[in-house]
Amino acid sequence: MNIQHEENPDFLNEYITHLSVVKGLADSTVMGYYQDVRQFLRFYVLDKAGNARITADMMLDADIRDMSIEDIRQITLKDIYKYYNFLSNVCANKGKIRCRKGSSLRSFFHYLTTQAKLLDHNPTENLEISSPRNPLPKYLNLNESMDLLETKADSENPAEIRDYCILTLFLNCGLRLGELVALNLSSLDMQEEKMRIMGKGSKERMIYLNPACMTALEEYLTIRREMDAPDPALFLSNQKKRISRRRVQQIVEDSLKEAGLAGRGLSTHKLRHTAATLMYQQGGTDILTLKSILGHESIATTQIYTHLGETAEREAMQNSPLAGTKRKSKS
Repeated sequence: MNIQHEENPDFLNEYITHLSVVKGLADSTVMGYYQDVRQFLRFYVLDKAGNARITADMMLDADIRDMSIEDIRQITLKDIYKYYNFLSNVCANKGKIRCRKGSSLRSFFHYLTTQAKLLDHNPTENLEISSPRNPLPKYLNLNESMDLLETKADSENPAEIRDYCILTLFLNCGLRLGELVALNLSSLDMQEEKMRIMGKGSKERMIYLNPACMTALEEYLTIRREMDAPDPALFLSNQKKRISRRRVQQIVEDSLKEAGLAGRGLSTHKLRHTAATLMYQQGGTDILTLKSILGHESIATTQIYTHLGETAEREAMQNSPLAGTKRKSKS
């Protein structure tokens, strides 16, 4: 993780350690929190130095090393709203990004107030930043999912047998890209027909494998064993090393194009949405079970798929052949 500790005040380094060691967050997540907090601190230093107009270039050179906890105690809600004005008008950050940065600041000041006990008052306590409306996720319908699988279904090419297995796991298990790439041979329990997933925050979960996954895996494992590669990874590249995230993205992109599904903003993550949507809408999976399968920390995240169901029901009613009928009025 590329964090320059010598460029940070002690309290920021301690916060980074708290996120990584105590909370056990992934390096990428810690880096996101760090960059958001650092940006705010740089803005605050420049603003308090009397700069009438702060630019993005000025932010790159802002020095926060000498900030003390006494400086942090002077931060008010007004300072944070001024920062939000900067994000909107200078950085052109959209609502979703501003909302994320607000969450990072809440986490930071919550740590200083409750865990580190360096502050008596949390300036973000009454912070009100409206959450952007989450758009419904894009996904493939059942026929489109079958078309995608068909692009690799008949090939005897070892690489395409691997690719078929990858697509099958995405569409049936709802894996994240990072979760799929991180799979090892030891992650599989073929006898019990289940698979161990290492999810966000290094949290493990078990996913049970349906017949489609078992068949695809059994076929691919025959090829995988013949490769006799020392790498423990389940999915290997042509160089017999763990397949990269980018290569998996390319496999999905190429398969979508071959299936005539390109140009719709679809991706590996949209295949995860597809799996969840099909399980909920057509598989009859209840929301709590779906939450467990997807590895969501909050049920609120999973509930977006109930909204997808409501949308489908609304469309079904609007498309009824009797939707346009009405009683004839008397002339």
